[in-house]
Amino acid sequence: MKKVLLSLLMVAGLGFAASAQTEGAVQKLSIGAEFGLPTEKNSNTLIVGGSLQYEHPVAKDLNLTGSAGYLSLMATGDAKDFLKSIGAKTSYGVIPLKAGAKYYFGGNFYGAGELGAAISTETGGSTLFAVAPTLGASFSVADKSSLDFGLRYENWSGNGGSTGFIGLRAAFAFGL
Repeated sequence: MKKVLLSLLMVAGLGFAASAQTEGAVQKLSIGAEFGLPTEKNSNTLIVGGSLQYEHPVAKDLNLTGSAGYLSLMATGDAKDFLKSIGAKTSYGVIPLKAGAKYYFGGNFYGAGELGAAISTETGGSTLFAVAPTLGASFSVADKSSLDFGLRYENWSGNGGSTGFIGLRAAFAFGL
C-alpha cells in the first residue's frame, strides 16, 4: 500500500513540475504497461500486462474511451510453490475489454470511468463484469504526444462473487 501511495504522490509531483499546458480532450491512441496488486489481504498474486486505449473527444474536456488489453495474474511466494507442487497452473490470463469516459479537470489531471468485461483465457473460464474508476495525469512530451499515468481500482464481479485490484497504467499516447 505504501508503494501505491508513493506512486500516486510521484504522479502528482510530476503534474506540478510539468509545463502548464492543458491536455484537454483530444483524439489519441495510447499503448501502456499495466501493473496491479489485489485488494484481498492474503492474496499472493501479482498482475502485469499491457493495454491499448483509444480516446475520442466529445466536448472541450471530455473524451469517450475504449480499451483492450491482456493481464497475467501470477501466483507469488508460497502460493506459487504450493501450486507447482500439486501440478496446478501458477498463472492465468484475462482480456479486459472496456468502454467509458475521461474528463480532464484542467491542467494535466483527469478522472475516468470504464465498464466492460474481463474475459478469462483459460479453458472453461468465465467472463466477468468489470468496473474501473481512475485518477490520472497526462503530460505533453512532444507535438501531439504525451505520457499518461493512471491509478485505478478495478473490480470484476460475476458467478456469485467479486475480486478487485489497485492498478497502475503507464502509457505513451499518440495524437491522431
